[in-house]
Amino acid sequence: MGKELRIGLVLLLLAITGLIVSFSHPYDNGAKPASVAEQNWVDSVFASLTPEQRLGQLFMVAAYSNKDQKHVQHIDRLVRDYNIGGLMFLQGGPRRQAKLTNRYQAEARTPLLIAMDAEWGLDMRLDSSMHFAKQMTLGAMDDEQYIYQMGREIAMKLRTMGVHVSFSPVIDINSNPNNPVIGNRSFGENKEQVTKRGLAYIRGLQDHGVIAVAKHFPGHGDTDVDSHLALPVINSDLARLTDVDLYPFQKSFEAGVMGVMVAHLYVPLIDTVRSQSTTLSRALVTGLLKEKMGYRGLVFTDALNMKSVSNLYKPGEVDALALAAGNDVLLFSEDVPVAVQKIKEMMAAGKISVEDVDQRVRKILRAKFWAGLNRPQPVDVAGLMQNLDRPLARAVQQDIYEHAATVVRNEDDILPFAHLDTLRMASITIGAPTGNEFGQMMQNYMPCAVYSVPNRYAPDSTFERLLPKLAAYNTVVVSLHNLNNTPVHNYGLGDGALHFIKKLQENKAVKTVVVVMGNAYALKHVEEARNLVCGYEDNYASQHVLPQILFGALPAVGRLPVTVSETMKAGLGLPTPDFRRLRYATPEAVGLDSKVLAQIDNVATEAIAYAAAPGCQVLVAKDGAVVFEKSYGFATYDKSQPISNETLYDLASVTKVAGTLQAIMWLKDEGRINLDSKVSDYMPELKATNKKEMTVRDVLLHQAGLKPGIPTWERTVTKSGLKPTFYASTRTDDFPRQVIPGTYVVRTAEDSVWTWIQRSSLLPKGKNGKYPVEYSDLSFIILKRLAEKQLNQPIETFLQKQFYAPLGLNTMTYNPLERFPKSCIAPTENDTYYRHEQLQGSVHDQTAAMMGGVAGHAGLFSNANDLAKLMQMDLQNGRYGGQRYFTTPVVTEFARSQSAGNRRGLGWDHGDPSKPEGPTSNLSPASTFGHTGFTGTCVWMDPENKILYIFLSNRVYPDAGNNKLRQYNIRTRIHDVIYKAIITDADKGKS
Repeated sequence: MGKELRIGLVLLLLAITGLIVSFSHPYDNGAKPASVAEQNWVDSVFASLTPEQRLGQLFMVAAYSNKDQKHVQHIDRLVRDYNIGGLMFLQGGPRRQAKLTNRYQAEARTPLLIAMDAEWGLDMRLDSSMHFAKQMTLGAMDDEQYIYQMGREIAMKLRTMGVHVSFSPVIDINSNPNNPVIGNRSFGENKEQVTKRGLAYIRGLQDHGVIAVAKHFPGHGDTDVDSHLALPVINSDLARLTDVDLYPFQKSFEAGVMGVMVAHLYVPLIDTVRSQSTTLSRALVTGLLKEKMGYRGLVFTDALNMKSVSNLYKPGEVDALALAAGNDVLLFSEDVPVAVQKIKEMMAAGKISVEDVDQRVRKILRAKFWAGLNRPQPVDVAGLMQNLDRPLARAVQQDIYEHAATVVRNEDDILPFAHLDTLRMASITIGAPTGNEFGQMMQNYMPCAVYSVPNRYAPDSTFERLLPKLAAYNTVVVSLHNLNNTPVHNYGLGDGALHFIKKLQENKAVKTVVVVMGNAYALKHVEEARNLVCGYEDNYASQHVLPQILFGALPAVGRLPVTVSETMKAGLGLPTPDFRRLRYATPEAVGLDSKVLAQIDNVATEAIAYAAAPGCQVLVAKDGAVVFEKSYGFATYDKSQPISNETLYDLASVTKVAGTLQAIMWLKDEGRINLDSKVSDYMPELKATNKKEMTVRDVLLHQAGLKPGIPTWERTVTKSGLKPTFYASTRTDDFPRQVIPGTYVVRTAEDSVWTWIQRSSLLPKGKNGKYPVEYSDLSFIILKRLAEKQLNQPIETFLQKQFYAPLGLNTMTYNPLERFPKSCIAPTENDTYYRHEQLQGSVHDQTAAMMGGVAGHAGLFSNANDLAKLMQMDLQNGRYGGQRYFTTPVVTEFARSQSAGNRRGLGWDHGDPSKPEGPTSNLSPASTFGHTGFTGTCVWMDPENKILYIFLSNRVYPDAGNNKLRQYNIRTRIHDVIYKAIITDADKGKS
């Protein structure tokens, strides 16, 4: 079949399918300039150039910011002597590139059009830069809006760098799993999905001032040859070419994409010249692309140094041939002087017309005007890194991985993990370094053993040694990291790892979940997995997100963008529910300004500098997402043990709401107590005391007449030490509970405290005949005893079974020394009057200690993360992790203020509006509820703004008389920062 006939058939089919259209381009070549100003600038610049300087505008040369001075001087010479039109920056760093950009622009007679390959962000080419996502990841997403947002963020970073052109998106339809060069750079194999995603990316770039370049025309998806190394042959038939490969390009033309890149391919259907690259094919570039498909934007060659073309032609010759074919911009020219000479020779021979060159130069100048180069501005190098660090970009980055993660198989119906108290879980990360984000995030949700195999090609023996260690677990998550994009090497999956996964699958008693953190095509190598998840890429953001998907903090919504095998076809994706567990996100994702929130650092650092506490943990969550979690300082002032997010703190009176109150709310929710009943109805022993009339409600409101406290531990000591009737140095049945290591309290100690409370006097009533509001530890000692009687079990047993274990609270516990080493626990007071030693892991409150560390008013230890899970469950009125811990809105009932004369809720505390520096921020609403603790702790929840704030410290180390935390108002000032960080509608308008 002759060339003209083939082209004619292609054009006929294009016309039939509606792919040939007429449309107006942002910088149309025709007689209609975008504005008078543009036309005047283009005419003026064009007229100022000599014919040879005009030829220079056709070249875009490769520039590097990581090469030596010789390279820099070479670019200087091309800019100065040949008036080249632009630079394509490759490897280097942001600051180095910015400095060179300013240098080259200052030397340029005609402002340079600066371009980059930034398909997945600046880090495609530059170090110290942000990675967004490769296009296979984007192809798995359920919503194109995030692709637009990514395009916007990349555009803004590029503009900050002084870059005007991005060689993206790739809109090739990847139908060949063995494609070594496109692969995960393609949105997928479905033309409609590829097109929708490509257009969203284009709009994101061009709406924010960067020229998008769709590539690689006419379609690079159906090949197994890397065009960087050799010339791929595309043997598409007429129907495939017109209906599939050209479809996204034409749609992008209609949408106004300002650039297109022609691939280095050989398409016999288009050109009869054997091994003729499409870049050099006039039939394709001029005949098909420009004339018949009507494209009027800038046509870029692919890099002219690629072996698929450079193997056949000398430097300079290929440039002239590419220009003759119809390309506008000659990319990556290896020898501009020779190329200029060759182009002149072709012009003299009549193969390239002067008019044609002039028209292309004008087109390039119009693009420069659109990019703002009529008024060029130098890059702000001093503020560059700060300007590049757009916090909103982090939110977009995480959104992408959240919406891409794909559950491919869930045959054991195990995802997301539901009943955490039934799981004994291990996480094995293969190919990731020890301490990786994936393993750490798994541990955020429940106690989880993490085993790391950093070498993905580890031998069988490594995994054989690991297998016995997994015998104790019924659930194993194997995540595969650091994969590559090379099909011939199984995408980096080692034989040892694959054999290990097969052995795990053989054990039916263990539920194994395989997570592939890489190319979706790699899934075929673990196809036997019963539970299979694809994360598409392996970086901090993807590792941060995937465990959240596994635990149901985020729903899985992604779908495979490519067909992996007969059982894993494009479009496959099993949706999973949102269990409303705490997720972990960026502040901007929930409407907080991270730069404002960072002011917490200043307040926390001030607290440590003033010795208000040796260290602390701060956690902020909004809308169910932890957006700030940070530890500061040390466990002690000698700075020997840094505080980490895993450090346990004595919660002190926060125990009231994290322990006892949870049990009381559960009993109320179950209808097993009535708040307006008398406590003596549940505890008959009070009927013969002065406490017979007090109601449960009054006790919760601290208005039952109870004193703040009474002597308890004081009755068990003498001047010479602890009374032997109460304490022993060894644990026995009679002395079962530890007060401090090496000292145990008598079994009846709690009964003694109970007797003393019964006999205690009440506060005098006021003139109104009612007891005053007086905060009392006795209230919660009574409520604990009431709860245990109704529950018929110790409160710690109930709380662990009903709340802490199902919620995955690994650190929340009474008597932490029974489970954790001292090194994990922040010390509190150096007790010189009761226990006579430095307290570390023993409850600080003396009465709680005498009661064996389990009391209604104190005794709990926890880190901030576990406390946050419990409090978030309360903030969500008992719904968390796919379970209902309360069936009625009991938390709302208990949290609200009950009377005008009492700021407190039922057990919960509120801010004190009568004080300018109360326990809560004056910026928080009156509905905010929570509690503070004597050791330097607090938790506050705002149901209106859905904000959770936790501060943990050991301000009582080594002396409980240290009151600087309150003196400097540290906790409240941090609370203030959170509210100042809320992004208003006015703030959004400024961004």
